[in-house]
Amino acid sequence: MAEGNEEIQAELERLRAENASLKATKTREMRLQVSQKGAVSLYGIRRFPITFYADEWNTVLGMADEIRTFISQHGDELKRK
Repeated sequence: MAEGNEEIQAELERLRAENASLKATKTREMRLQVSQKGAVSLYGIRRFPITFYADEWNTVLGMADEIRTFISQHGDELKRK
């Protein structure tokens, strides 16, 4: 039983070291990727990707000026990170 505990402890230490390494190198680099279902996923803004199909992205991008205007008009109501 002690041998099993040693293996578990060694694995736990390995995972902790790996986790610390990943946290240290974690960057918020934005990147795009094609999803399994053929959509476009944007990584790096939130914990999970923002995913739309190509035509949906084109719709959102076409509203860029309207979105910027809305944000500036409602700036005092909006939270920022």
